Amino acid sequence: MTANTSNPTEGYRPIQALPDHLISQIAAGEVVERPSAVVKELLENALDAGSSSITIRLEEGGVKRIAIIDNGRGIPPDQLPLALQRHATSKIATLEELENVATLGFRGEALASISSVAVLTVTTRTADAPHAWQIENGKITPASGGQGTTVDVQDLYYNTPARRKFLKSEQTEFGHCAEVVRRIALARPDVSFSLSHNGKTVDHWNVSAFDKRSASILGEAFSSARLAIDESAGPLRLHGFIGLPTASKGRADAQYFYVNGRFVRDKLLTHAVRAAYQDVLHGDRYPSYVIALDLDPALVDVNVHPSKIEVRFRDSRSVHQFVFHAINRALAQTSATAFGTVPGPATAIIGDSNLNESGTSRGRLPWIGGEQTSFSAQFATPVSGSSLDQPSASGIDYSFMQQRAQAGGVAQSTESYGALFANAGNTNTSFKESALPNDDHPLGFALAQLHGIYVLAQNSKGLVLVDMHAAHERILYEDLKNALDEDNMPVQSLLIPITFHADGVEVGTAEENQDILKSLGFDIAAISPTTLAVRAVPALLKNADAQSLARDVLREVREFGGSRVLIDRRNELLGTLACHTAVRANRSLTIVEMNALLRQMEITERSDQCNHGRPTWVQLGLNDLDKMFMRGQ
Repeated sequence: MTANTSNPTEGYRPIQALPDHLISQIAAGEVVERPSAVVKELLENALDAGSSSITIRLEEGGVKRIAIIDNGRGIPPDQLPLALQRHATSKIATLEELENVATLGFRGEALASISSVAVLTVTTRTADAPHAWQIENGKITPASGGQGTTVDVQDLYYNTPARRKFLKSEQTEFGHCAEVVRRIALARPDVSFSLSHNGKTVDHWNVSAFDKRSASILGEAFSSARLAIDESAGPLRLHGFIGLPTASKGRADAQYFYVNGRFVRDKLLTHAVRAAYQDVLHGDRYPSYVIALDLDPALVDVNVHPSKIEVRFRDSRSVHQFVFHAINRALAQTSATAFGTVPGPATAIIGDSNLNESGTSRGRLPWIGGEQTSFSAQFATPVSGSSLDQPSASGIDYSFMQQRAQAGGVAQSTESYGALFANAGNTNTSFKESALPNDDHPLGFALAQLHGIYVLAQNSKGLVLVDMHAAHERILYEDLKNALDEDNMPVQSLLIPITFHADGVEVGTAEENQDILKSLGFDIAAISPTTLAVRAVPALLKNADAQSLARDVLREVREFGGSRVLIDRRNELLGTLACHTAVRANRSLTIVEMNALLRQMEITERSDQCNHGRPTWVQLGLNDLDKMFMRGQ
């Protein structure tokens, strides 16, 4: 082979300033990724202009034409040339305003970037102008039109044909445009939107309340299975609707999160929502929600991504915890008490049975304090197959919970299950519906047991079917969690510290977050610039792999300002324990015991789902039953 002897300076070009048009085309590569990006930028401008009605017209998926017509303030004719210049905007003027952005647009790049890759015409009229003005190819001429602005974008990428090759089919591009319109329409129910494609109206939303706008966009399935949320803490407010676990989907295509009215896909916020749903979702299902976070603009940086879809919070830990706890509290409700006109459930204890022999109240978990000897005596022997006194296959020691486990579930014999909820003399008697007001008990009263698996109950709405094992599993799981939450975090010091190689980011995270790590029960210290030592771990996880546990904790602390590794591992343990100790199938329950189960379901958080996210009960209304038997048809 012949060596390459070409001159290394051949083809050398001196440093020079790029032409203005080329600069705009380079910027367009970031701002105008596809037609939907044009729609987004123009809609944001229309909203910033105070529009109350916006019309979107698309042709050929937005590639041939995008026309956005609004009734906003308009642009004075002397400012039209500036509107098409790069970095020219009316929305910010100082660094202080950049740090307190209160508008959707603020960079002054959109119109300039769009005009560099498409044929752009802007027609606008202010309230005090005698007629409209139009700018096209840099020329301003009088025009006809009402108050507001019409931005007409034609032949997108006509001068950059290579960019067109990366576009998808017409229907795909239109789908992306329609999704952008839906996102913005969800955030602004006070504005009417009309979307047409190739001359046919596809969507139209009149001005309405937020609940109606979200129902019309997300569909009946979501609107019939959602929880309203509105919580505030200091400068933070979270409001909107979150879907019940039963409204979960196989794809994350019904998740809308807004920060100060701006749609975002933020990793921190998504993690907080996912963590809140963790205990109630089955498998790889995704929750549905449309929620908005309002806060002081100074506390959030929206200038971190060209598409403005990512944000950065000044105090990410506080935001993460606020969002998590707000959604978690909302999901703690049960659908039996959260919907309809039925009041909240009465106390689960019937009559005077909530009093022990001394006349004092026994509380939710009498076996924790050892007051209910007749009930706790059932658990002197661990449930067969649970192996509570032995380490699990995962290496987690269950023995520390031996006492809890012995008193935290229903053994295979269930004769005394109802003793907690009824007088001893009534154990074998049946409930009469007249014993208590129907409206006080959304899950109704037990009728029978089906195949030793399901409890059939009657309420004011119709028939209720309960999976008794799944329901009891959730009850035990929540009781065990509450019991442990009341205890201080026990810490297990390691006789020999576990050392492992760490990169600079992990070492820095450990040094900067010592208080957070100690609050979680970890003692992780740097012994060299590349080595970390784990000296203490939570006693709950003393047999777990300390190295992998420490890495997981450090990663979550770095990304989210805290860690749920401990909680997740603990809950996994408690879930297994509850599953092993819950009442089994083919175990006969008396009417009293079945009613006791229903009453405790009504006061247990998240009792609509078992620990694995499967439903614990379903409601068959009278209308459903009438349809089955064609009554009235």
